[in-house]
Amino acid sequence: MSSLLPLEETLLFKPLRLGAIQLEHRVVQGPTTRMRSTKESEGVFVPNDLNVEYYGQRASKGGLMLTEATPISRYAAGYPGVPGIFTPSQVAGWKRVTDAIHVKGAFIFCQLWHVGRASCPSFLDGRKALSASNIPISGKALDGSEYADNPPKAMTVEEIKETVDEFAAAAKRAVEAGFDGVEIHGANGYLLEQFLHDNINNRTDAYGGSLENRCRFPLEVIKAVTAAVGADRVGIRLSPYNYFQDTRDSDPNGHWVYLCEQIAALPSENRPCYVHMIEPRFDEVLDEKEKLDALSAYTGDKKGVEAEATAPKKLVGNTLDHFRGVLQKAGIKFLSAGNFKRENAVPKLDADAADAVVFGRLFISNPDLPRRLKEGLPLNAYDRSTFYGADPPKKGYTDYPFYEEEKRANGTA
Repeated sequence: MSSLLPLEETLLFKPLRLGAIQLEHRVVQGPTTRMRSTKESEGVFVPNDLNVEYYGQRASKGGLMLTEATPISRYAAGYPGVPGIFTPSQVAGWKRVTDAIHVKGAFIFCQLWHVGRASCPSFLDGRKALSASNIPISGKALDGSEYADNPPKAMTVEEIKETVDEFAAAAKRAVEAGFDGVEIHGANGYLLEQFLHDNINNRTDAYGGSLENRCRFPLEVIKAVTAAVGADRVGIRLSPYNYFQDTRDSDPNGHWVYLCEQIAALPSENRPCYVHMIEPRFDEVLDEKEKLDALSAYTGDKKGVEAEATAPKKLVGNTLDHFRGVLQKAGIKFLSAGNFKRENAVPKLDADAADAVVFGRLFISNPDLPRRLKEGLPLNAYDRSTFYGADPPKKGYTDYPFYEEEKRANGTA
């Protein structure tokens, strides 16, 4: 018998109404890029049998799954092996995925993605990547070229409008493919966040400069997508404290509170059913302490007695609580992601700091994660080296054992 505490009686396994769907538990599969789809033509990758198996393995009755980030158009993409949602073959491929998870009683949202400047001409038929401005990412692109050698093109207003329309059209195709809803990707340094962060957006038109202007494009996307498929089938992912892709906002707390206030003030027919945010502790490179220390120094975060004395009634520090309360008043559910594990997931819910918890890496290595958490079963460790492809492709993808298989393999069944 496992000595781990079963979580069945905790809030993690209480029902939750999320827009149009009724969840039976709050263990959400996070969006994790896996780069294992089939190349159909240049820049076009289609969900395959392995993808169907992968998502089908991780489906649980009444559970919510979020797809890997999914390009909305041919020129929204920046990575090989990533399935899009812009061709009939991709829609058909995703339909096989949604069918496989619906058989098991699960729900799935398609995460709609435009990478913006996080791409390079070799992936875009020679075109320049688009962004809020012409500031490139530092370092090398996936093809080995220097981002600085191919700086992005600042989008014209017409291109912004076209991209808003592309998000809405992709949402409709996602519903056609059987998805229960869509999540707009407004995080991790990709296109929408490139407009939000003031160290990237140096525009002087209606989409830059003031905080109101920097929020305009993401808000237009929310309005267009909710109008296309219904607000009760739309969420958005945000990462105020993101460092990835050279994002470093001067006031993440103040700026994203404003954005959340604008989202909360949208008419009911345009108000997304949830906002999904990434904890400040999470970083792709820094460990948890390094990230929090860096953020604290960067944002002038006050701590301890001094903070309590100077602002006893105001939230202090870098915490998603700044945004949770704003959204909660408008009836918008809150999903939290970032280094969650068995020990810290339930306290997050108990503190009313989130409505559901999103797991990424542990869902990669534990296809039956909800059951393992519910019953207090041990977890498989993940192999980081296989996250973004492996040889053979099933390695680190569909070959992680379910609990009963693991017991048999260890001779303890």
